Amino acid sequence: MCKSLVFLLSAVAFAIAAVDLHGQGRQVDIEDIVARGERVFNVDVVSNDENLRNLLRRAFRTHGQFALAEDRSRADFVFEVVAQGDDRVRLRIQSGSPLQTLHEESVRGDTLRQATLRAGDVAVRRTTGLPGYFSGRLTFVGQQSGHREVYMSDLFLGERRQLTTDRSKSVSPRWSPDGRRIIYTGYYRSGFPDIFVIDTDGMRRTPLVTFRGTNTGARFSPDGSRISMVLSGEGTPEVYVADASARNARRLTRTGGSVQSSPTWSPNGRELIFVSDRDGRPQLYRMTAEGENMRRIPTDISRYCAEPDWNPVNPNQIAFTAAVGGRFAVAVYDFSTRQSRFVTQGPQDAIEPRWTNDGRHLIYTLRSANQEVLAILDTRTGKSTPLSDGSLGRLSQADFLMR
Repeated sequence: MCKSLVFLLSAVAFAIAAVDLHGQGRQVDIEDIVARGERVFNVDVVSNDENLRNLLRRAFRTHGQFALAEDRSRADFVFEVVAQGDDRVRLRIQSGSPLQTLHEESVRGDTLRQATLRAGDVAVRRTTGLPGYFSGRLTFVGQQSGHREVYMSDLFLGERRQLTTDRSKSVSPRWSPDGRRIIYTGYYRSGFPDIFVIDTDGMRRTPLVTFRGTNTGARFSPDGSRISMVLSGEGTPEVYVADASARNARRLTRTGGSVQSSPTWSPNGRELIFVSDRDGRPQLYRMTAEGENMRRIPTDISRYCAEPDWNPVNPNQIAFTAAVGGRFAVAVYDFSTRQSRFVTQGPQDAIEPRWTNDGRHLIYTLRSANQEVLAILDTRTGKSTPLSDGSLGRLSQADFLMR
């Protein structure tokens, strides 16, 4: 059986390897799915469950490479519940006249909703060659209770759970790579920031770093063996790295009075990017995970650059928040071209970017005077889609995980 459908962006000769229902492989021309030179799939989403259809239509609308077009679609994505009470969804990709089944697969999840989103990811991968992100998980800060508490949910804020009830300030939740832990900064014990870790299986919360001074900005390395963080116990806030249990902490920066924040790991775990105001205003700096070869990143786009996140797929790219025209916007810097570009527009603040697993989309916070909502951005097309509508209160500081 063919393993994948190959999408050639040149679209001069576009074909996918497919299998008919009798198991005999053939080459199927699907120029009726993607027009020559067009990079957007016009598709219709079909399901025998209206709730699942609505969820999947919402998911595909967030992806810049798909357009929902019932009357002029060139392909059908058919999602069927296998059986009542069965957490499996059968996916069929169909095209042509008469319709041909180009791919069929049964997808399982821990819940029917999860299976549905995973099936959507399969459809994305089979037609674009890129990984899907629909079944990813979020952890974020919500304020429904009147306090900043840590939550987790799926990408579309379903299956949502409140993880803390501190009735104080909780900020910057970050997943471990295996999804079993969430590390965050909390103020509830002493009124000063300490670092805590939540076991997402048993919902146990444990103090991790409670040194004298402020303890903030913790983040797991890509392999989960280390954490980076910012500690001020020796004076000014400096970047440290420790093992995953916060032991054997090593100080990496010595800046003589400036403030450091937001260390983020490179995809291979060998480098860090962090924010420092050593030159008078917050800018981005790069160094090895041992604190060597420290240098400023020449973003040259704003006098205020903060909240960096390293692209997990393309190590030449980072996303960050920059001040522009009296507001904040999300920008992307490319190390290979040494150029920055803004990827969000509009009057609202766009802050706190986090890459998804495909290295193309970003989760970020849209902020106005009266509202904070989570949104997803396609960095190639500029398409931005809110994930929340304000009915859940202020949501911010999201972190994304694909397991």
